[in-house]
Amino acid sequence: MSADPLNANPTILSASDLPTRRRRPSSHTNIGAFSAVFSKGINVSSPSSDPFATSPISLSDSDSEDDAIIDRIDEQEIYDLISSISDPEHPLSLGELAVVNLPDIDVRDAPTAPFSTVLVQITPTITHCSLATVIGLGVRVRLEQALPPRFRVDVRIKEGTHSTADQVNKQLNDKERVAAALENGTLMGVLNKMLETCR
Repeated sequence: MSADPLNANPTILSASDLPTRRRRPSSHTNIGAFSAVFSKGINVSSPSSDPFATSPISLSDSDSEDDAIIDRIDEQEIYDLISSISDPEHPLSLGELAVVNLPDIDVRDAPTAPFSTVLVQITPTITHCSLATVIGLGVRVRLEQALPPRFRVDVRIKEGTHSTADQVNKQLNDKERVAAALENGTLMGVLNKMLETCR
């Protein structure tokens, strides 16, 4: 991705080349496997005459322990959450435009810490991108909606990639400014459109 102000045509990456753990949709359904599962039939015989009777199930202590386990979240999961956000100007995702990149995400998720942090550095397609704040806000909203409450989100412009990075960073990480922006109906319409493509 070039941050050259003369680059009106940003580099575009193929969606199939983006790093992801998500399963890519296949072009065909495996009918054979589907029919094999159901061809064996289901054994509904029960010693009880009551069709709704259930066999006694003992709940072990491990079930309650599973609830207390915290799933760790890493950089790849964060990337998968935000790479499919639509760019507000182009009919492409932030991942395809390399506005968000896996190496520019840092997650500190320690189970013993009082809270966890996510830092996402975004790279605007041009150094004078007028929508950098909107893009950063979209990333922030997506992460705050998707992540557990223990996470603190920090979204920043990558150093040297935008002419007013300091101002944009200040806006993106000021709680009062973010709250005020989210009360703006027009801006929320833009953000909702950007987030429609999230998987």
